[in-house]
Amino acid sequence: MTPSSDKTKKYIIIALLIIICLVAYGRILGNDFVNIDDPVYVTENRNIQSGITLEGFHWAFSTTYAQFWHPLTWLSLMFDYQLYGLKPGGYHLTNLLLHIMSALLLFWLFNRMTGTIWRSAFIAALFALHPLHVESVAWIAERKDVLSAFFWMLTFCLYVYYTEKPATKRYLLVLLCFACGLMSKSMIVTLPIVMILLDYWPLGRLGSRKAEPHLPDPMPGRSEKRQQKTRLKKGAQQKNVSPTNIQKVTEKKIAGIIPLWQLQEKIPFFIVSAAFTIITLYAQYKPDFKGFSLSSRIANAPVSFVTYLGKTFWPYDLAVFYPFSDQLPVWQVLGAALLILIISAAVIVTVKRLPYLFVGWFWYAITLLPVIGIVQVGKHAMADRYTYIPLIGISIMLVWGIPLLIKREEIRKTILFPVGVICIAILSFLTWQQCGYWKNSTILFNHALQVTKENYMAHTNLGVALAAERKNEEAIEHYEAALRIKYNDDTVHYNLGNVLYRLGRTEETLHHYQEAVRINPNYSKAHNNLGLILTNQNKYEEAIYHYRQALRINPGDPGFYLNLGVAQARKGEWQEAIDQFRTAIAINPAYEEARRVLRLTLEQGKIHGAK
Repeated sequence: MTPSSDKTKKYIIIALLIIICLVAYGRILGNDFVNIDDPVYVTENRNIQSGITLEGFHWAFSTTYAQFWHPLTWLSLMFDYQLYGLKPGGYHLTNLLLHIMSALLLFWLFNRMTGTIWRSAFIAALFALHPLHVESVAWIAERKDVLSAFFWMLTFCLYVYYTEKPATKRYLLVLLCFACGLMSKSMIVTLPIVMILLDYWPLGRLGSRKAEPHLPDPMPGRSEKRQQKTRLKKGAQQKNVSPTNIQKVTEKKIAGIIPLWQLQEKIPFFIVSAAFTIITLYAQYKPDFKGFSLSSRIANAPVSFVTYLGKTFWPYDLAVFYPFSDQLPVWQVLGAALLILIISAAVIVTVKRLPYLFVGWFWYAITLLPVIGIVQVGKHAMADRYTYIPLIGISIMLVWGIPLLIKREEIRKTILFPVGVICIAILSFLTWQQCGYWKNSTILFNHALQVTKENYMAHTNLGVALAAERKNEEAIEHYEAALRIKYNDDTVHYNLGNVLYRLGRTEETLHHYQEAVRINPNYSKAHNNLGLILTNQNKYEEAIYHYRQALRINPGDPGFYLNLGVAQARKGEWQEAIDQFRTAIAINPAYEEARRVLRLTLEQGKIHGAK
């Protein structure tokens, strides 16, 4: 095979990856924002809607808003707002472009490391087109996924350059790129461990201080034993030593001996990972421990781990939210744990003969570990987006492992390529179909209810979507369904109270707001709305108490000061009311309602000596 022929193939593969991604994901460009996290990240985030400013830069690097420290994610969303305003198609386009670039970098990475074209292309295609990855691409709030994955791929591409010709500048560039990935999403803290895995296979850097030159296989179809013998002979000729000695060196590598220099080389990466782990734990200062016991979380971990595997091979019933079950059957937990142990033992036992199975499996297991749910953040049992990087490991196992099942080379050539094309076509269709479920909140959560059971979160968010469409009675039905599944959910009570208030059912509204603050005493919006109801009932003391609670929790909301001032004015506390209105205007100088009420109160207050 001539170099020009290989180059042409690479260009064709790159073009095909881009085209297929655009076809499979293109419909997301017409999708709307959804009401889960998109308001937090974009539509109700005033900092994002300020665009790219010095103040915005400061906020992005100093905030732990939304329980994460990911400044580059915030900056990318600010940049999108600068370009597109609140048009969702622009944000979707950025997500898609980042996803495509990650797929192309992944193709380049494995082609560079292994010298194979079609296997590397298949890994990139699986990453690009697997339906499990739709959530990361189609969900605007998951910008952190596609952005961190882009830096993950770029870090490894730069790392391969560094290993080919070690130099300080190249090393620092790799480290910088890794830091950028962590500033997009801290899930990639496991990257240094995956570096060591790739050092073992396919880079082969664990044997000596000087990395062995890469020897691309001129005949990719040959058996593994013949490929190994050829490499041993070439190595012996280059070093003028016997194949037996080369075999000993190779066995040392395969035995997993990591030289001291290798560990020293990775120390800065582990330090950076540790620093970002601490920052993440600090940002998530209130992980969801209260709802789920430690034993439930430990039981859920192996079940989720294996469920991800099942959905990899049969991507069925994919949903934006999977409810957490704290009553998993013992057999299911033990069976999942046993399967994990058996596969782990098998890849360890066969590591000398099949190193790619070892690397692929532990790529999957290690990168999934930070989000397996032992430290629970959120109320879900698992999430499709968590497989975005881990599934590359399973792809490695498939792409290098399946050919071993077919011994005869001519049969292998005849079968594998068309089967691979069919698989990619099926995955592309399923991805296209899955993108359609993200059209808007109503379709998204209706689908979630169809494919999951007891999904209170889907009922809740569908209720929010229906309420926004003024379908109040339908919204109430879903809120009540959510409460039947999980009564002690403050958000559901709050949202149900909002709809009931709109319908004039005041006593029911009051009850649900009271339940919201009982369940969550730090629910500022529920305190505020409770204050509004009590103010209208002329219960000013109680109303003022709840407004003050809202301000204690969120002292930066000018609306809370306005409402407190109104209650105080009605009670006859003119000076106190005027002070609240002035504070609201100081926070938001464009707050016209506060200015209007202040003028009226000053006129009334003069009679009573207020200034």
